[in-house]
Amino acid sequence: MKLAHGGRPPASTKRQHRGRRIKQISAALFLGVGALMLSSCSAEEALRFGWPEGITPEAEDMRHLWTWSVIAALIMGILVWGLTFWTITFHRRKAGQDEFPRQTAYNVPLELTYTAIPFVIIAVLFYFTIIVQNKVEAKESDPAVVVDVTAFQWNWKFGYRTVQFEDGQLYDGAITEGNPYDRQIPVGDSEESGGESGGHDDLPDQSEENDVRDYLNFNEIETLGTSDVIPVLVLPTDRRIEFEIAATDVVHSFWVPEFLFKRDVMPFPKENHSDNRFQVSEIDREGAFVGRCAEMCGTYHSMMNFEVRAVSPAKFDEYIKFREANPDATNAEALEAIGEEPLAVTTEPFDTKRGTQTASN
Repeated sequence: MKLAHGGRPPASTKRQHRGRRIKQISAALFLGVGALMLSSCSAEEALRFGWPEGITPEAEDMRHLWTWSVIAALIMGILVWGLTFWTITFHRRKAGQDEFPRQTAYNVPLELTYTAIPFVIIAVLFYFTIIVQNKVEAKESDPAVVVDVTAFQWNWKFGYRTVQFEDGQLYDGAITEGNPYDRQIPVGDSEESGGESGGHDDLPDQSEENDVRDYLNFNEIETLGTSDVIPVLVLPTDRRIEFEIAATDVVHSFWVPEFLFKRDVMPFPKENHSDNRFQVSEIDREGAFVGRCAEMCGTYHSMMNFEVRAVSPAKFDEYIKFREANPDATNAEALEAIGEEPLAVTTEPFDTKRGTQTASN
């Protein structure tokens, strides 16, 4: 074919090549969207972009932030990829052409625009992040249920401090009289861990300098986990719940994956300048949800599990009243009394083998 314009292909040929490339890009985008629509994922699942499904309004707020952040990132990515491929495709040197394409380096208005846009994006993301963070960390003065959470190597103790019943009555189970140090709480599993730390010993005497654990809370109704029984924390749906968390020994972490956030559980929270109270406005559905320690806290950290059992408000009131009327009953018996599975269903005790280990066993 004879070329016009000094060896360059005619404009009509260039338009044909450009049209074919645009059609190819459009076809690829169409196939991608079609594959997504024909997949088994629902639109809601697709828009989560891998974010887990939560069970609280706070978790839903975080999911919205994640979804719109990913959408914004994809829009910017498509724009950058589009500009990159446009440059590669339509502004490369043509065969038989010696001169470089027109350069746009040192274009001050363009470079200022490229610099300003990322700052605007960061400011918008920061604004919405603060909005969601404030919602997640919001606390009201009158939660319906207050739960004391105590972490220790390597298990959990849960106690019910106050409960507002549906009929308006208030249960107050906090122990405020007497010396709380007379009560016992595990500070380790010495019998099973080869004597690493004191087993079910009393807390340190208050006279011990810099070691007064008077931040720990004790309640009339408590659920204590052991190496053989996973503790089940029974909570109501549709009620605001406050958790006050503290550790007896090292740093732990309270993590229910469906809450979609974790909280460090610190010893001496005041001295460590940590806020050891947080609330969820409600749990929006019934069910059993695994809980874990998410902070490497020692030898048996991976075995430090618990379960959140969310039940209806009526069942929860029945559960608290049963335990109040039957102080010697176990948590499993109380769960059976309200028609629930007595033991954890989301996780089970590992074969801990916390005794002395040898190569043969």
